Formats: sequence, structure tokens, C-alpha cells
Amino acid sequence: MASHEQFMKDYHNALKREIELFEPYAGPKERLQTIYFGGGTPSTYPAELLLDTFAILNTHFIFDEKTEVTIEVNPGTVTQDLLRVWHEVGINRLSIGVQSLKDIVLKSLNRHQTALDVYAVLNDASKYFENVSVDFILGLPGVSDDEWKTMIQEAMNWPIKHISVYFLMVQEDTPLYFKVKTKKMTLPPDDATVDLYDWTVDTLKAHGFDRYELSNFAKPGFESRHNGAYWDRKSYKGFGLGACSFNGTVRFQNGKNLGAYLAKMAGDQCPIEEVEHLTQQQISLEKIMLGLRQRKGLLIADYVLEATEKQKDHFFKGVTQLQEGGFLQESQGVIRLTPKGYALENEVTLRLFSEL
Repeated sequence: MASHEQFMKDYHNALKREIELFEPYAGPKERLQTIYFGGGTPSTYPAELLLDTFAILNTHFIFDEKTEVTIEVNPGTVTQDLLRVWHEVGINRLSIGVQSLKDIVLKSLNRHQTALDVYAVLNDASKYFENVSVDFILGLPGVSDDEWKTMIQEAMNWPIKHISVYFLMVQEDTPLYFKVKTKKMTLPPDDATVDLYDWTVDTLKAHGFDRYELSNFAKPGFESRHNGAYWDRKSYKGFGLGACSFNGTVRFQNGKNLGAYLAKMAGDQCPIEEVEHLTQQQISLEKIMLGLRQRKGLLIADYVLEATEKQKDHFFKGVTQLQEGGFLQESQGVIRLTPKGYALENEVTLRLFSEL
């Protein structure tokens, strides 16, 4: 335990140093619109270290009660006292990784939590936070359609303002990947998952949760501003192990090896290990994909501004065809997916995009 605590302190000091080293390049103190504590299990970060992190951020940046400050929470990792401390330091939004209420399914995902942990954190969180979000994964093996519907209907009575519903993605070299590959688990068919997603959209809407992005639903005024910055391709800066940053055309990622990160910070070296310079084609594809995923849609002028003549021709022909097919609708220079189009979002994006 003592060794674990020392690693926490060493990492915290390295994180502080990275923030300090960033200041000379940041220019005048910038006002932050959002702050997000995520990755790993930030809810296990000791309260005194979190307090110190806020003090460091306050030294180098400007933020106040209007800034959206989110922390990711794994059920079973927080106490009511810790929730109170978070509220007092300025955290005003919780993102709780529920995923499922079926304990045996959670265990198969290597999630060390139970349904009882979910109920406990929701009950305690409601005493300090109004803005609470929960995440679910749709298409998990072992969860029947009826069990999914029961869970969603139950969630409608929870003290929450935001829900994220993500389709199951099976990553290579994970326990789930090998179980599926060896046929110890069977994934539900795609058509059944899409039908269940459509039922979920209708159910959430009936209870006041509007879909403002393909996987995200919120009560009015509680849309995630932080995620919105990603979808709008705004610049952001990440600090810490494996953290990602973006300036509009280039993506950066810190190294993921703890020992190497600590050593670099001790030597005042840059922790960035991966740099990706986006091509104009990649930027164009992202604009279409991220724009269409959102309720507000894609502003046509934003896409065609830097497109080639061939790309524009391909794009407008695609828009016409997709409108005729009932997948898109256009209004005042903005295109949006129809309910039919949401089910085929990837295909619609690829139809509009051209590398020429």
C-alpha cells in the first residue's frame, strides 16, 4: 500500500511539472471552458492530490463556476466524503461508467463493480451534484433485449441528466476478444442491435432525454460541453500519462509507459511520443463524420470551403441521392441525418467523402 501511495505522489509531481513546463508556450493565462479528469480510474486519485492539482491549474489558467469540470467515476471506487470534497473544489459534473447492471457480464468485462455499487454512487452523488451522466454499452453478450429494456426504463428514475449509449467495440487482445474468437461468447446480430438502439432512442426521448449526438442524450441544457469540443474539432490540451492534445491540424499523444513518463518529467523533457499531422483529406472526412453525428448537423459551407472541385461535385451529388433515399435532410445550408440515416451513419459519411 505504501508503495502504491508513493507511485501516486511521484506521478502527481510529474503531472504538476508537465503543466508548469507548458506555461511558457501557452502565452497569457487562458480561460478554460471545460476541464476533464479521465483515463484510468481518476476517482481513485487521493483527495489531497486532486486539491493540489486544482491549485496548480488555477495558477496557470483561468476558470470559475461557469467552467464545466467533469470527473470520470467507476462505481465502487468513491465514498460520500470524496464526493463532497469534489463538489467543494469545483467539480460540477460526474460521468459514471455503469455499462451494465448484470454482475456476471461486468465480471466478463473485467469490471470490478456490481449493480449495488451503481445504486450506491448514484444515491450519494445526488446529494452533491445535479449534473450526473451515466454510460451504457449496447450489444454486450449475455444481456438479453428484455434485460436491456428493463435497465433503460429503470435508469429513467435515476437522478441523472445525461446518458451515453455506446455500441460494443471488441478490441483485439482483450479478454472479450478472445472469448468471442473462441466462441465462448456470441455477439448479438447487427440488425437486432440497431433495432434495440432505435427503441432506446424513442424511450429516452419520451422521458426528456434528447439525442444531440449519435451516442449521447441529455435533458435540455445538460449536453456535454467537453465532448462537444471534440466533435467540433476545437483545440484541447491533455496532461498526464497517455494524454492526447489537438491544435486543429496535429494530434499529439504522451507516452503510456509510467517509468518513462516519470523520467522525462524529472529531466524536464517533453513527454510527447506520437505526433500525427492530419492531411486535408483526413480533416475533410472528420468534418463530415463528426458533423453528421450531431443533432445540429454539418454546415455545408464549412466542408466545401477547402474542398477541391471534384470533392464538391462528389459531395453534392451524394447529398442529392441521400436526400432522395430519405437518409439526409437539408435546411438553410445545413445537412442532418434522418432517423433512417442514423442507422447507417458510417455508410452516409463514406458516400459523401471523396479523396480526390
